[in-house]
Amino acid sequence: MRRHSLRSVVKDPHLAPGGGRKLDLAGTWAPVLNRVRERLLAEGSVRDRRVGIILPVEPKTAYLAVMLAEAGAQVALAAPGALTQDDVAAALAERGVQVFARSDSTPERELEFYSEVLDRRPEVVIDDRAALIRMAHTTHPQALQDLIGASEETTTGVVTLRAMAGAGALRIPCIAANDARCKHLFDNRYGTGQSTITAVLDSTNLLLAGKVLLVIGYSWVGKGIAARARGMGAKVTVSEVDPIAALEAFHDGFRVEPVIKACETAEIVMTATGVPNALPPDAIDRLPDGALLANAGAVDDEFDLRRLRERAQGARLARRNVEEFRLANGRSVFVIGDGKVVNLSAGEGHPVEIMDLTFSVQALSARHLLLHGSEMDSAVHLPPPEIDQWVARQKLQSLGVSIDHLTPEQERYSSNWEAHA
Repeated sequence: MRRHSLRSVVKDPHLAPGGGRKLDLAGTWAPVLNRVRERLLAEGSVRDRRVGIILPVEPKTAYLAVMLAEAGAQVALAAPGALTQDDVAAALAERGVQVFARSDSTPERELEFYSEVLDRRPEVVIDDRAALIRMAHTTHPQALQDLIGASEETTTGVVTLRAMAGAGALRIPCIAANDARCKHLFDNRYGTGQSTITAVLDSTNLLLAGKVLLVIGYSWVGKGIAARARGMGAKVTVSEVDPIAALEAFHDGFRVEPVIKACETAEIVMTATGVPNALPPDAIDRLPDGALLANAGAVDDEFDLRRLRERAQGARLARRNVEEFRLANGRSVFVIGDGKVVNLSAGEGHPVEIMDLTFSVQALSARHLLLHGSEMDSAVHLPPPEIDQWVARQKLQSLGVSIDHLTPEQERYSSNWEAHA
C-alpha cells in the first residue's frame, strides 16, 4: 500500500491494526466496490486526481476511501467525532488516505477538519449533508477554483443543494447520488431499517415485540424502519405532514396519527424526516414513562436535545449510548445515541452488502464528474442511468442471479409508438 506524504489527524495511530482488520472484513463483503476498483485501475480515470470525502469513519466508508486511493486518487477524508471509529481512522492513515477525524472532536474542531479537506483543493467531493459544498460556497470560496463537482450522499444534502440551485447560488455541478435507485431503494430502506432498529435494541437490551413504535416521517427511511419493526412484532404508528405519504402509510397497514396524539401511547419514537424539531417538546411531554427516543434522520436536531436537557429535572447516563431525562411531570424518557443519527452514533451503520451498492454509486459518480464535469451545468443532476444499471448487474452477478432481457421485437415495440395501435 502506498503511504501519503502529508499528515493525518487521528486519536491514536497505535489502533490501526484493529481498524485494519475491520476494513479488510468489509472488503470481503463488497464485491461491487472491488469491481469498481479494477475498472478505475484499468482505465486510470482517477489516477492522481484529488478527491475530498465527508462521511462517517467506519469500516465501509474506509473501504471506499482506500479503494479510491488504491486506484490512484489522492484522497482526503474528514468526519464528525460522533461518527468516527478511532481504530478505523488510524487504519486509513496507514493506507494512503489523509484522514482528519477523532471521536473526541468538538464541533469547532470538526469544522477545522473539513477546512483541511478543502485546503487540499479537491477536484471532486463525495459529500454528506452538503457540508463541504456549503463551506466552499461561503467560507472557503478559493476551493471552487479547482472543484469540478460533487456527489451528495443524503436526502438532506440533496434538498440543500437544490435550494442552493434554486436561489442561483450553486456554482458547480452536483450529482444527487442519494437519488440513484441503487442507493435510496436499498440504503435508505433496507439499510436504515435494519441498522436503526439494531442500534436501539443493542443499546437498550429490550424487546421490540409488542411495543408501540412511532415513526415520524414516511419517506424511504421511515418505510424501512416501519416495515422491519412490524416484522419484529412492534405495533407501528406513522406521523406525516405529506398527505400522499400518509395515505401510503395507511394503505401499507399502519396507524396514522398526528405526532401529539401518537406520543400519548408511543413506547419508542424514531424520527426520520430530515428537518429540525420533528418531535416537539410538548409531544415529548405526552410520552409514557420510560419511552425511548432515537433519531434516524440526517439532521441532528430532529428533536431538540439541548432544550430537553435544559427542561429536565435531572439526567444520568443509564447505559452506554443511553441517557435518561426526568421530566417535570415525573416521567422519564431515554435518548439513544445523543440525538444524532442513531445507527452510527450508537451502532455500526448499514450492513456492508447495502453500502457496497451506495459507495459504488458514489465512486462512479465521482468518476463521471472527473470525466465530464466541465461539460455539465451548475445544477443538481440525477446520476446517469448507466451507473445504476452497471452497479445492479454487478451485484446480481456476484449473487449468482440471472435475469431475462427484452427480445429485439420487444425493444422495437417499446420504442415505436405506432406499433402500440
